[in-house]
Amino acid sequence: MVSIRFHGRGGQGAKTASRIAGTAAFLEGFTAQDSPLYGAERRGAPVSASTRIDRKPIRERGVIARPDLVMIADASLIPDPSARVLEGVDERTVVFVNSPLAADQARAQFSIPGRVTTLDLTGIALEHFGKRGAISALLGAVAGRLAGLRQGSIREAIARELTDLGLAPPVIERNQTVAARCFEAVQPVELDVGARQAMAVAQLRAPTYEPPTKGTAGITAGPNSAIRSMSGWRTFRPVLNPELCNGCWLCFANCPEGAITIKPDGKPAIYYPHCKGCLDCVEVCPTDAMTVERETEAANNT
Repeated sequence: MVSIRFHGRGGQGAKTASRIAGTAAFLEGFTAQDSPLYGAERRGAPVSASTRIDRKPIRERGVIARPDLVMIADASLIPDPSARVLEGVDERTVVFVNSPLAADQARAQFSIPGRVTTLDLTGIALEHFGKRGAISALLGAVAGRLAGLRQGSIREAIARELTDLGLAPPVIERNQTVAARCFEAVQPVELDVGARQAMAVAQLRAPTYEPPTKGTAGITAGPNSAIRSMSGWRTFRPVLNPELCNGCWLCFANCPEGAITIKPDGKPAIYYPHCKGCLDCVEVCPTDAMTVERETEAANNT
């Protein structure tokens, strides 16, 4: 059995990529299983998905604890302890990172113990799809390549999954074309599936309840608290041009995280530690005062 674990952020398409890989395997006659794992569906929040492929019936369920292949849609997730991207990864595991870095550079920078391969899927998506191009089809195609699936079945799987999402045929065809380019750009690898260890048993945590004298919940866990920085959730960030702002406050009213405040002069200001990069403010701005920058290009402007 081949076990693939996908890691991404809400809105990047990790769930769809896992379905594309599973559907492609099914089209080739395999038994396939894919299942996402996420809490509240928030754009930018860490999510994961598990895909299993086998010739025999698959009895395992749940999160893959010892993956043969890990697909990382956003390299900023790797140092985030709450995402657990490298959990269960050892020297036999193949790890794909969506990054412009070379494989050796990514391995050294993020201390990845497995066999690393990289490709800048975000850069390719920006080139072919525009400023907010999705990478789900591209990530699914690369996963299929690394898992030994055929390009034809991946192409058909992309058509099926993106059709179910309501995308127009020309958009689907463009995704298939760019995904084929990514498929060919990645060298196939031999997965060491024979050495896969038994699935670890997750330890459940008992919740701590507030006494009945308190009327509101006290959320003190690190990933959920007000001091939790969400700047690492972003692939893109909004940038305000004050000269174009007319002070309508629509960005302030539509920000789901309260990351936009109003200054004494009536103009908005973005508090980047709480900005998760959903870009709702960009969508509602009537004067195009809000623009979009790729996070790597704006990293020095926090």
